[in-house]
Order: sequence, then structure tokens, then C-alpha cells
Amino acid sequence: MHRRTLLRLPALAGLAQAAKAPGLRLSVRVEPIFRGMDLSQTMQKVADAGYQGFEFGEWRAQDAAAITKLKNKLGIECACLVGNRAVNPKGMTLVDPADREAFLVEIRASTEAAKRFETTRLVTLTGNELAGVPRGAQHKSIVEGLKRAHDVVAPHGVTLIVEPLNTLVNHQGYYLDHTPEAFQIMREVASPNVKILFDIYHVQIMDGNLIETIRKNIASIGHFHVGDVPGRHEPGTGEINYTNVFRAIRETGFRDFVAMEYMPSKDPMTTLAEVRAMAAS
Repeated sequence: MHRRTLLRLPALAGLAQAAKAPGLRLSVRVEPIFRGMDLSQTMQKVADAGYQGFEFGEWRAQDAAAITKLKNKLGIECACLVGNRAVNPKGMTLVDPADREAFLVEIRASTEAAKRFETTRLVTLTGNELAGVPRGAQHKSIVEGLKRAHDVVAPHGVTLIVEPLNTLVNHQGYYLDHTPEAFQIMREVASPNVKILFDIYHVQIMDGNLIETIRKNIASIGHFHVGDVPGRHEPGTGEINYTNVFRAIRETGFRDFVAMEYMPSKDPMTTLAEVRAMAAS
């Protein structure tokens, strides 16, 4: 083989790998992007923007049959529902063993809702840190609670996506605010039905090192949320190089959803078009 051909092999291999990288499946968390609209209106907007999925907060306020009929007509997917209601769901947290049974009751109800809305993911929040209780004890409670919840969701093909949040700008007091502990919890739970919701905005604020963290832990990530820092506006308004981040996610072969969850600084549909192009570049 000629020396010139040998020199070209690494570059050709890199091009082949990039060619094989799948396109990202894009979703929209509708409330912050389309304000003042009902869910059916926002779903039409999502479809018009060329996104494959939509997600929203309170499933209890929606008519599952009507939403499912509309999503099927529009050809979009319900990417996820919220499993235990809120950032700090009173009486149904993961950090407190005394909340365990109420947490599981809520997860059972949300699993049944997931079937009605035809989705397979439930956002799960740990709740706020308990004052005066060692973090080790709260960590253990989270692991035990998620193991119990696995037994609820796994028979239905549902995955819990556990979300770390930032405590420097938003959500002061929330327990799970750093990715190293989040992925340690995943290793201890050891379930394909329990993964991390990797919110890029929150992780950038707390830990940074986005691309390397994503690459090393992609098997434990079940969903992404997208917003720039500072301000949680659309990609391109802040410090995160989203073109590179999106490319890194694509190159891992990730096949679940990458969801927009930001407050647009200009016309929402314009931002969605720009981000869609960015995610494909």
C-alpha cells in the first residue's frame, strides 16, 4: 500500500464514522417555548417545526385520548411525562425513606398514564436535601427507591429518567445537583429502566466538561434537555458550543430524545429552526 494511502486512512475512517452517526431525535418541552397556548396548539407548532417529539408538565390536566389521537394525526411522539410531580414533590421524594410508599404510588399512577399517552419515559426528581440527615443516608434512600420503582416500570417497558438540577442559579436545596453522584446512583441501581435526564443547562452550571461526561456516560443517559447559559435561552445565545455538543451526542449513536427546554429570546419558531439546523451540522 502506498504511503499516501496509509496517511489518508485515519481521515477516511473519521469520515466514515461521521457518516454513520444517526440524526438526533428532537423534542420540544412546550410550556417555556410556546407560552399562553393550550397543549393541542403547541403540538401543532412542534409538528410544523419539524420536530419528532413533544413533552409537557402536568399530565393530570390533559385528556389522554384526545392528546394521543392528535399526536398520531400529527406524526409526533410524546417523549416523556413527569413521574413524581415536581422538583420537590412533598411527601413523595426519593431522599426520605418515609416517602417511599407514596413515591411508588405516584410512579404507578404515572406508569398507567404513560401507557395512555403512549410514552415510555417518566421524569423523576429526587426532591430537596433533608436538613440534618447525612448525604450518604439520602443517597442510599434514592438508590433503594429507584430499585423499587424499577419493579413498577420495567414490566411496562417504561424508563425513569432521573434529573440532576443546578443549585447555584435555580433550585436551591435540591439534592441531586452533580453528575458524578448521579452516575454513581445509576451504577448502584443497575437497571436499563432507570437512566439520567442530562439537562445540559444544569450540568454546565454545576460541572461543565459536557462532551467528555456525555461520551463516558452515554449508556446511562436516557434523555437530554437543552438550554444555553446564562439565562436558559436558545442555543447560540450563551457560552455553550452547542454545535460541538450536538455532534458529540450524535457520534455516540444516541437514539433517544434531545429536547428543547429553553425560554426563546426571539420568535420561538425561528429559534427552533435555527437549533434544528445546528443539531444537524
